[in-house]
Amino acid sequence: MLKRIGLAFTSVLALTAYSGTAEAQTTLKLSHFLPSVHGIHTDFIVPWTEDITACTDGEVQFEIFPAGSQMGNVARQQEQVMSGVVDIAHGLHGIPRGRFPRTSLIDMPFLTADAGAATHALWELYPAYLAEEYEGLNVLGLHAHNGGLIHTAEEKVETMEDLEGLRIRTPSPAVSEMLTFLGATPQGLPPGEVYESLQRGVIDGTVFPWDPVSSFRLNEVLNYHLDAGAYTVSFFFVMNEDSYNQLSEEAQACVDQYSGDALVSKFDDWWDKWDEPGREGAIEAGHEISELSDEERERWREALQPMIASYIEEIEAQGVENAQEIYRLMQEKVAEYQQQQQ
Repeated sequence: MLKRIGLAFTSVLALTAYSGTAEAQTTLKLSHFLPSVHGIHTDFIVPWTEDITACTDGEVQFEIFPAGSQMGNVARQQEQVMSGVVDIAHGLHGIPRGRFPRTSLIDMPFLTADAGAATHALWELYPAYLAEEYEGLNVLGLHAHNGGLIHTAEEKVETMEDLEGLRIRTPSPAVSEMLTFLGATPQGLPPGEVYESLQRGVIDGTVFPWDPVSSFRLNEVLNYHLDAGAYTVSFFFVMNEDSYNQLSEEAQACVDQYSGDALVSKFDDWWDKWDEPGREGAIEAGHEISELSDEERERWREALQPMIASYIEEIEAQGVENAQEIYRLMQEKVAEYQQQQQ
């Protein structure tokens, strides 16, 4: 018993070691679902934490949990940060399904194939149209990836008919509906399970931008790539509100300085950089890369119009009465960004 009391007293001393300084050191837990070789980890998350640690003169430190760690499950990012298991999380809006119906409208087919345009639309609409989906969270940034491709192992895809019956991994409800309307059979899988599923023949292909093809070594189990640019998928980067409120005012200012507008503006260039290794690896491996023809693209657009209308109606039935308005505004913000880039 005396030994236990001594250990407990030692722990209390450790926790109060900074009592003589102006601010105690705080270590924040940050989780995400991508491997530590991915650009989101190396170019975004690690430098972001280093900037804040430097800005706070070491007051705020970080412990990062990527894919493969006990906190790296893609389906648990939102619940972990909401419950305070981690202080900050980066995750996919579409996994698990249905938690961000407003935000996930950006995933609709052919809305944009540009990470910068989709990210701009999300961030512009966040305060007035999306914020209620993030109650209890301090939103550090929202973003999306470049237009996704259809990657397959054994069956080359160039038309809707080629997709018929293929089991294709999907990242979100909107993309699942898109694949269904195009004739494929969507399979919901976390990114980290795609390699083995392709290797075992459980799925025939996957939809991804180029970047995960490199970071998850998928060029080892793929042979064909259709550059369709048919969809994008969105991500959140959020902090538990209580964790943020417990920081000193100076530390909060540092978090704010390196988040929001300062952060989301970087994703366009970042994603172009992150896509390069996946495409280069496919070329080096001798894979066949094709582009969706203009004629076929119009066929897909036409075939997907009922899907888009049905999906928006479904979101409205879930209580998002202004889903059609949000979708229209996303279209406008995408067009606004693209015009600015010309």
